[in-house]
Amino acid sequence: MTQRGYIAVEGPIGVGKTSLARLLARELDGKAILEDAEANPFLKDFYKDRRKYAFQTQLFFLLSRYQQQKDLNQLDLFQETVVSDYLFAKDRIFAYLNLDEKELILYEKVYKLLDVNLTKPDLVIFLQADPAVLLERIRRRDCDYEKEIDPGYLQDLVEAYNRFFFYYDEAPLLVVDTSAIDFVNREEDFKTLLKEIRTMDGGVRHFIPREGAG
Repeated sequence: MTQRGYIAVEGPIGVGKTSLARLLARELDGKAILEDAEANPFLKDFYKDRRKYAFQTQLFFLLSRYQQQKDLNQLDLFQETVVSDYLFAKDRIFAYLNLDEKELILYEKVYKLLDVNLTKPDLVIFLQADPAVLLERIRRRDCDYEKEIDPGYLQDLVEAYNRFFFYYDEAPLLVVDTSAIDFVNREEDFKTLLKEIRTMDGGVRHFIPREGAG
């Protein structure tokens, strides 16, 4: 892809979305749009009781993500690089995993009203990792409310992400298995990943680096 444009980084909890978005924004001299999950007042309760707090948590995320994303319409993406640590369309992954049938009917009405107004990415980077690797990364970053995460829920989330991106076709897609690399602490791993990103020219590409690649 060209250096300018809109890049969205995606993947399940603990995979390194925000870290990569920050690194790419700095490397490409761009602007980072980062989701502030801790601003969601329902999230801590959600991890303790998913069924009770799912709808409030989901609706708050949907509206706050929309508020951030609609500002992209004001930017000249031919002149500026923007890197986001989430893809707006992924909101549905969590909705279909956590909401009941009646809640989904209402959710879909709101989602469809908002989605038509948003800019689509020029590239989506989908980061994958084994659930055991994700759990270890979550434990290392020691976020209080994430300590409540159920390993079974994380497994379901990983599978839901994989299904979603198997069918995703709204933008070029780079799928990266991060289980064996550390692009935050090993510069050679980041450079190898950056090369893949810069040579993306459309379609779907799968990148499975070896441990310590580069």
